[in-house]
Amino acid sequence: MSKVFKFILYLLIITFITPLQAHVEHYKNLNKIEFDIYRNNKFIGKHIFSFNRDGNKLFVKSNINFEIKKLGVVLYRYKAEGTETFEDGKLIEFKSKTNQNGKEKFVNLKTEKNEYNIKGSSYNGKAPIDYLLGTWWNHSIVEAKAQISAVSGRIIHQKVNFLGKETIKINGTKYKTLHFNFSSTDNKLSKNKRLNTDVWYDEKTLNWVKASFNKKGKWEYRLKNIE
Repeated sequence: MSKVFKFILYLLIITFITPLQAHVEHYKNLNKIEFDIYRNNKFIGKHIFSFNRDGNKLFVKSNINFEIKKLGVVLYRYKAEGTETFEDGKLIEFKSKTNQNGKEKFVNLKTEKNEYNIKGSSYNGKAPIDYLLGTWWNHSIVEAKAQISAVSGRIIHQKVNFLGKETIKINGTKYKTLHFNFSSTDNKLSKNKRLNTDVWYDEKTLNWVKASFNKKGKWEYRLKNIE
């Protein structure tokens, strides 16, 4: 598939699919997404999203837990939990706590006067309301100029490339997907803070099914279960 054709196809997807389906209301029937996390093709943990509703509010709770071991010895532990609160389809609050191998990180975000007020371990300040949290489950992130780190609150300006339609197989199930690459636009960032992540969304439902990136090994998120 030529780059020109991919770009045209991407524009068609954004124009005709995203505005109608990729907002939060598109996921109104979603209850749970469960991912297995792999590093160098070895299972190390899980990331689970739970969706709960109360009237016009939606609460999306995220739990991540993984360990890296060598010869049975735990070398690295990571545990994080966060909750996104939406009202009438708009994000009004986000809170997260992360323990990154003993290092504590956090985000407290609130929507105030049509902008985000962020207090995080890496960023304190305002952000435009059209920036999205980097939690990946909402396909609208492909449109955002920047994402907000769900771990530390830092602002990550991004470039999104549509790489084409792909049929992928996960745990014996085939998915027809839309494949995107997310990369940082700030080339001055250190390598360990630079965004370079491939994400696959189901073509029909726009549900997130896979992610892949390289950071001291090859990491993959593979969809385990969706309800």
